[in-house]
Amino acid sequence: MENTTVLDLTNNKAQLIGSVGEEEIKIFENNGENFYDFILDVPRLSGVIDKIPVTMPKNLADSKSLTLKQGLKLALSGEFRSRNIQDSGKSHLILFFFAREILQQENECQSNECQSNTISLTGFLCKSPVYRDTPFGRQICDILLAVNRAHNKKSDYIPCIIWGRNAVFVKSLPVGTKLNLSGRIQSRNYNKQEGDKVVQKTAYEISVNNLKVFSSPDELSEEA
Repeated sequence: MENTTVLDLTNNKAQLIGSVGEEEIKIFENNGENFYDFILDVPRLSGVIDKIPVTMPKNLADSKSLTLKQGLKLALSGEFRSRNIQDSGKSHLILFFFAREILQQENECQSNECQSNTISLTGFLCKSPVYRDTPFGRQICDILLAVNRAHNKKSDYIPCIIWGRNAVFVKSLPVGTKLNLSGRIQSRNYNKQEGDKVVQKTAYEISVNNLKVFSSPDELSEEA
């Protein structure tokens, strides 16, 4: 009997529905396999567009007879990943959505079945939380979550932003705490001083809606 391995992706599950953006669609090769790199424009209810970088195996698009082009509407499921690159002697964390499945097209999704931007992560705090109060009295906590991949020994390091009472709850958790988070992938632009120039950059993070803490490696204890 032939053995087949089914990947357990419960640590990192995401779904995006949007349109291929106006940015250049690139193709690259890695270990003999071709991939697309492109930006998916994912609308929020407010009308703001999150511009999420996507990596998709070319054979996945080929299996659906899809030709990627600007404006093409896609519903994707997969994982949110990270990788480190070296630039001018410095290490930079690059974040992207890795597509594993093409779902039905956006206009075929029923509102109770498809949500435009969802993610669930289970991982470990790998840095101390950074807490602050905004001038408008809002509580915010930034964390970095290490999420183990199911199919190899790598981990993805995912920045997350937590609000309100969840932020107050998380700020005192020790490094190594195991968490389950759910929310959405968001992009935001910011300005960075580079020498004599101010350069606009884009950051990606998880905006957290729900938070649970494990009391042991295999058990959830409480919900914030």
